[in-house]
Amino acid sequence: MRNIIQDVLTQEEKDQAESLVTQLETIFLDKLSALTEKERGSYKAINETNKLFVNKVWDYRQHSSGLSSPDVDWQEFEKDYKARVFAENLMGRVESLAYRLESTKILHDYDNYQDALNDYSYSQYSKGAGKPGFTEKVAELKQFFARTRSVPTTDEAEE
Repeated sequence: MRNIIQDVLTQEEKDQAESLVTQLETIFLDKLSALTEKERGSYKAINETNKLFVNKVWDYRQHSSGLSSPDVDWQEFEKDYKARVFAENLMGRVESLAYRLESTKILHDYDNYQDALNDYSYSQYSKGAGKPGFTEKVAELKQFFARTRSVPTTDEAEE
């Protein structure tokens, strides 16, 4: 039996991580938006070219404010801009962490599944050897290995 990953987090570190995520959830509870699917379709995220456009307008505002439109609320623009940059940076960090957590979970799932298969093989062997309790265990676990019949294709059915 070879495990491909080991849990290297202490219980204290797990508890601390849970606490920090709870703190983040609390901080953002009433401050972040949750658009519906319809709203997401209406607003849409801007693409990379449009982000470059916004950045260029921001750059002009910073270095040549006399060229900026008087019809724009530039204080609000700046607040939105800085909030977007913050959100984008934090999202990137959280997404990277989420990706690594998911990858780690996949490896733990793989280890669990391989060990479960080994246990099932042992149970089948023990059932065959007549050891008590294994007939019931194998019967219970067998449901997860349902065999499906192959359905003949139209060509095969006509032959």
